[in-house]
Amino acid sequence: MNRKTVLPAVAMTAVSMVLTLAVVVMWLGAAVPWPVALVVGLGIDGGWLATLAYERRLAAQGDHSNAVTAVGWCFGLVAAGVLVAHALTADDSAAWLAVAWLPVAAKALWLVHGLWERTALTPAALDAIRGIQQEARDEAAVARARLRAEAATEETRLTAVTGAGARVARVQAKTAHTLAGAWATLETARSGEGTGRALTSVTARVTPGVTPRWDLPVWGPVEPVPALPEGPALTDDALDVVVDEIRHSEDPALSYREMASRFRAAGHSASEVRLRAAWKRVV
Repeated sequence: MNRKTVLPAVAMTAVSMVLTLAVVVMWLGAAVPWPVALVVGLGIDGGWLATLAYERRLAAQGDHSNAVTAVGWCFGLVAAGVLVAHALTADDSAAWLAVAWLPVAAKALWLVHGLWERTALTPAALDAIRGIQQEARDEAAVARARLRAEAATEETRLTAVTGAGARVARVQAKTAHTLAGAWATLETARSGEGTGRALTSVTARVTPGVTPRWDLPVWGPVEPVPALPEGPALTDDALDVVVDEIRHSEDPALSYREMASRFRAAGHSASEVRLRAAWKRVV
């Protein structure tokens, strides 16, 4: 993994140093003897390379020096300045300006390589991080699946309850309509003149001298029947025991609906959610 950043930095450094030396020799060789120009070029490249080597040594020891870094950038800027100055005085300025940024680019690549080294992790740490991330993704997927399943179950339950309530409401409305018609018929019979004379003639034979008034039976409020006291709520363990006993009361074992109906018929009390949870635990 280290080669991904060190190889481009080394290649860029070599190209920039060769280019700087060649430009210095060509540019200053016309004004001074070429050995002097060679020494100047090697001095720039040597200072550049020496500061880079010292920076790498400090990085290997886990240390850093701002002064050395500043000197290294100064040498890089001097090399870039030499290339820019040569490009401005040369005939083909555009071509030389296109490569004048190479020393600065080489320093930037070494900076990126240093940041890579300071943030690099061992393969064991990377494996641990991947394992943690995968575990988190698995838990999130399981949680989403559980929520979707619970939502679908709740939607089915609400649909069933709503349908049953609608059927009960329709039956009650039909019964109320029929009962209202019956009471209307009784009221018509009570208020009719012929019916009153007929009832009077019948009661006169039974009780002479008395003409009772025939009234409709009163359909008024009644006293509510007190509900039976509910027993104490079963604990989860006791509920599991009762559900298991009812389920295995026959062979093969009962289904959930059969168990639930027998559970209610036996006088036990538990919510549908707790009963389903106990069924899942037992099964």
